[in-house]
Amino acid sequence: MRQLTPPVEDFLVREPPFYLPMAGEVALFEAAWRGRVPLLLKGPTGCGKTRFVSYMAHRLGRPLVTVACHEDLTSSDLLGRYLLIGEETVWMDGPLTAGVRHGAIVYLDEVVEGRKDTLVVIHPLTDTRRVLPIDKLGTVLHAPDEFMLVISYNPGYQSVLKELKPSTRQRFVAIDFGHPPPEAEVRIVVAESGVETAVAEKLVKIAGHLRNLVDRGLEEGASTRLLVYAGTLIRQGITPEAACEAAFTRLLTEDPDLRTAISSLISDLF
Repeated sequence: MRQLTPPVEDFLVREPPFYLPMAGEVALFEAAWRGRVPLLLKGPTGCGKTRFVSYMAHRLGRPLVTVACHEDLTSSDLLGRYLLIGEETVWMDGPLTAGVRHGAIVYLDEVVEGRKDTLVVIHPLTDTRRVLPIDKLGTVLHAPDEFMLVISYNPGYQSVLKELKPSTRQRFVAIDFGHPPPEAEVRIVVAESGVETAVAEKLVKIAGHLRNLVDRGLEEGASTRLLVYAGTLIRQGITPEAACEAAFTRLLTEDPDLRTAISSLISDLF
């Protein structure tokens, strides 16, 4: 029976992603990778967690396997499964198995969205054993020194029912992510969207006001990603007011009073 593994070339980060280091997270990630310590990234959506992992994979010269976790994710989705190809039964590695074989950085994004009975498969990789049992193959893979497991989640968004269990949480060390300081966020928006600095400064100022409305009507404030989207629309010829309406007003709330307040804020700044 053949066993198929996606080639390592499928997972290489060939171009260095733009990332602006903030507060020691690069050194901590590198220390965790050298020490074979699994890592948990915590922070709001769109604040740069995924970009950071891609940046570090390129910096360390390691392949990157990313899994977007969801409620239907099964252990077979991570480990692999048998497939019938023609008249032949073939084993196809899942992303976690492929990542272990290649000594990759495996990134499980929004890990608490996955089913708890699925996530237990990562436990043997997160202690001193650093192994991955694959019952269907009757084998155990030993992770090479270069392998690293990174997970992320948004603690502000998740409900109590989707909180990380202590038995999983305490297998990791953590880095907290937040929105960048205004000066840094302006640089990010300029670099990622191509708008002029003056426009980026106004977008960041809008985001600051919107983030102050969290818990006062808004479930979440504007992410850095949304600022980049707004800047991109402006760079493509959309008026700043229309771009901000699309990226902020219509997206963040359905409440008519909040929409009016956000539109007034946009009009005042543009």
